[in-house]
Amino acid sequence: MRAARWSATHPWRAIGLWLLLVVVAVGMSAVIPKQATKDKDNWVGQSGVASQLIEDANLGERPSETILITNSGAVLDKASATSVIGQLRQKMTAINAVGNVGQPVWAENGKAALLPIELKGTADDAADNVGKLVAATAEVQRAHPDLSIAETGEASLDKGIWKQVGADLGHAEKLSLPITFALMLLAFGALIAAGIPVLLAFSAVGAALGFYAPLSYLFPDGGSVANVVLLIGMAVGVDYSLFYLKREREERRRGHSTIDAVEIAAATSGHSVVVSGMAVIVSMAGLYVAQDATFSSMATATIVVVAVAVLGSLTVLPALLAKLGHRVDRPRVPLLWRLNRRIGPGGISRRILAPVLRFPRIALVIAAIGVVALAVPALDMKTEPGGLNTLPQAIPEVRTMTALQENFPSRGTSYSVVVKASDGQAAAAALAKLRGDAVKTGELVAMPGEEIRASGNTAVLTMASPHPDSSQEAKDALLKLRNDLGPAALGSLPGATWAVGGEAASSSDYGQHQRDQLPYVIAFVLGLTLLMMAFTFRSLAIALVTTLLNLASVAACFGVLSLVFQHTWAEGLLNFTSPGFVVSWIPLFLFVILVGLSMDYHVFVLGRIREGVQDGLSPRDAVRKGITESAGVVTSAAAVMVSVFAVFATLGMIEMKQMGVGLAVAVLIDATLVRIVILPSIMVLLGRKAWWPNKLYAASAAEPATDRELVKV
Repeated sequence: MRAARWSATHPWRAIGLWLLLVVVAVGMSAVIPKQATKDKDNWVGQSGVASQLIEDANLGERPSETILITNSGAVLDKASATSVIGQLRQKMTAINAVGNVGQPVWAENGKAALLPIELKGTADDAADNVGKLVAATAEVQRAHPDLSIAETGEASLDKGIWKQVGADLGHAEKLSLPITFALMLLAFGALIAAGIPVLLAFSAVGAALGFYAPLSYLFPDGGSVANVVLLIGMAVGVDYSLFYLKREREERRRGHSTIDAVEIAAATSGHSVVVSGMAVIVSMAGLYVAQDATFSSMATATIVVVAVAVLGSLTVLPALLAKLGHRVDRPRVPLLWRLNRRIGPGGISRRILAPVLRFPRIALVIAAIGVVALAVPALDMKTEPGGLNTLPQAIPEVRTMTALQENFPSRGTSYSVVVKASDGQAAAAALAKLRGDAVKTGELVAMPGEEIRASGNTAVLTMASPHPDSSQEAKDALLKLRNDLGPAALGSLPGATWAVGGEAASSSDYGQHQRDQLPYVIAFVLGLTLLMMAFTFRSLAIALVTTLLNLASVAACFGVLSLVFQHTWAEGLLNFTSPGFVVSWIPLFLFVILVGLSMDYHVFVLGRIREGVQDGLSPRDAVRKGITESAGVVTSAAAVMVSVFAVFATLGMIEMKQMGVGLAVAVLIDATLVRIVILPSIMVLLGRKAWWPNKLYAASAAEPATDRELVKV
């Protein structure tokens, strides 16, 4: 309240300080280079042990790229391909970043040839220099349009993926801003009132990205920070301004002066903004429990954008409202303005709420059945790490890698078996035996030209599976190496430490790590939010009801994800190819986000119900008053969230689709079925017990609170 009053009485100072904050933050993002995660940051499980052993022995392979030459599926003319290979070799050897150009390898089916290229330096150096190789390959392709000449590899594939992510992010920005503004225009019917929440949210996103730049030295960006900041920042930034602005307009209509209206809004909606912001921050802190570098960066960036959005709604927003006064409702859009006035606050929700309050038990049972029906498919939800089959085929490097694996199975899914023993020669001999045993099983093949690499007392063997990394055959091959072949060949070596790694093993271990950490994250988030709600409302019953409703929304979200992405019926609608599973990091991330965002308007609704209780209303009347008075704000807030999240469901990356669909569906269910049916039903059935052990009714029964007393509360 003090911050709001100071801002309202010193508007130009508050606005100037906010602009200075945003300018400084944006300047920080331009001056301070953002740090990205390294491969080592994501080492987990047995594959992490293997990577560490290889690094300690300096046995890591140099970064490499592969140029694939095909003829649209037809048999490749060897003479033409040989001529092209000669030109490629000449161009590649002229590039300083290239360390060695290997001999061409011809596919057994006669339809393809590949040219292996070894790069100098580290993987980070390869990422910086791979563009030169891609450009040289494209030049040769233009000279031979009758052939398909394309490059792929870890560096070029990453470059193609992040190019797609950048395009997706730009698409999301272009769509989310006008959609959000249109929804605000529907909510307010006036241009200035509609523009303020969008402007403040966008400035909060820009400031948060700037403040994250120095923090990235502690929590490096795993690649998704910009997406998450835009996704969450626009949602909460608009909502917080919406809560505050709606209440200030409401109080002005009741006859209060602008300063008094701002102060009352600060005491009520401002309080809800602080509580809901803290709830989102507490929920996002649960990602730190996952012990994952990418999640830690997401948590840090989200905490920053939420904190900036809360700060803006409590400082610069009151200043703008005080300066604008009644002009905030100008210029009016005639049709929308009359429509808002005719519907009135809670006009639609009143009709839905009436039968709920009249028959709360029946309403609760019907709504609960609906939520359970949506949640049941979650029992069959499958989670797997993302791989080549979850990447958009629109990315050229993905198509090339897919074609490479089809024509050269031995260069597809690979596994690195590393052993460190007291006798290095014995370790190499044991790996040679393992290779022979593995080939005999028919599930693994030897890599062409791949020898056992040894240094000191450490040796490394690379094997391959002729199947895609997401296939069951590739998973079985990994298990056979770890559980059968590895122990049989290496278990008896004296003082031996061995592990199976490689890209496919890393993906498997990463997915398992997420599943293992999920129970701890759930316990942390639910425990802290329960304590927070109990402290905020001084009611254990409210805290328990909040926890149950959050779990219901999350369960329904997971059920819808299973229905949509594990089957093929929605492929045409959302333009994707079903991988048959949900990407492993999505459930954990969605759980944390949803618990935080559901508290956004949950706190606001409960706050309005509590105001009715403090005014001496009966439980049923307090619920009716609280729900109807908050319905317009909650509907607008939920519409903003659903629309922003739905934009992400249109993007090319399937992880973004799953995240967008999950969040949009969960917020839609939460803002309608849960908050308008289940919550009021429970509150009416609990009656005064809902506020136990708080003596709220005893304190309010004697005399209703005035507006000035409400401000003091």
